[in-house]
Amino acid sequence: MATESGARPKKAGAFDIRLIIALLIGVYGVILTVMGIGFTSDAELQKAAGVNINLWAGIGMLVVSALFIIWARVRPLVVPAEPETEDAAPTTGE
Repeated sequence: MATESGARPKKAGAFDIRLIIALLIGVYGVILTVMGIGFTSDAELQKAAGVNINLWAGIGMLVVSALFIIWARVRPLVVPAEPETEDAAPTTGE
């Protein structure tokens, strides 16, 4: 996929905000999942009506993180090769 000037369009890559958000949510998701699997006591389960909140919240965050990554891969942001300047801007007929 080449542009008019023949250069390939650049993608945002690691600077895509969706990947940064996915990383942050994913890290918290891993922490909560590990806490839910290995470090939840029976007293904590009783407080939460028998539901392992850390485990379910962690799994949910991992799913959301995966969706953000899929979204960024399927629809990448394309950075324009040359920014539009005032000289190249269309005139309004003044």
